Amino acid sequence: MSEQKLPANVRTEFGKGAARRARRANMIPGVVYGHGADPIHVLLPAKTTTLAVRTANALLTLDIEGEDHLALVKDIQRDPIKQIVEHLDLLTVRRGEKVEVDVAIHVEGEPAPEVVSNLEASTVLVEADATNLPETLTVSIEGRQIGEHVLASDIELPSGVTLLIDPETLIVNLMAPVVQDLGDAEETEETDVDTEAVSEGATAPDADRDAVVTDADER
Repeated sequence: MSEQKLPANVRTEFGKGAARRARRANMIPGVVYGHGADPIHVLLPAKTTTLAVRTANALLTLDIEGEDHLALVKDIQRDPIKQIVEHLDLLTVRRGEKVEVDVAIHVEGEPAPEVVSNLEASTVLVEADATNLPETLTVSIEGRQIGEHVLASDIELPSGVTLLIDPETLIVNLMAPVVQDLGDAEETEETDVDTEAVSEGATAPDADRDAVVTDADER
């Protein structure tokens, strides 16, 4: 994973009002922390930062007042409706340092005919060099049969990457397709409709006759 360099300004105003003003100025608030140092609150350019964090576990070099800080994106807060980035948590890392990250699983290939695959775990926890983190980990289901499984131990890990979850963790489950018998339901629905129609046909004329008799009595 290549690192990207972004300019960052130290943030001196805090609170919701200050955050809204920063976003109106096309800046994203963030905080840089780690290695026992005091947190550094920063403002990052919205457009370039949004592009830089499109991939998981993005590695950034932040130019904070002329000093470079290597940081890993640990958390992204987004607007639930607009999905714009509202805040970033960034973990300070060092070159050669090992870090723990969740990496997304990418499934490739097609199982055998009439086999349905179900992804049971979308990410796995691994340890890797902070400057060489995998964006995804690929598993193949090509030709897999019903009843087969892909486990965490089946994942081919890049050099220098260590799996940190139980090797027996189920990643992909291969199953037979679920077939729902709709015949009985359709027949029941048709019966209900016919019954309702008959019921309405029987009661409507009676209701009309009652109305006629009532009118006559009143006259």
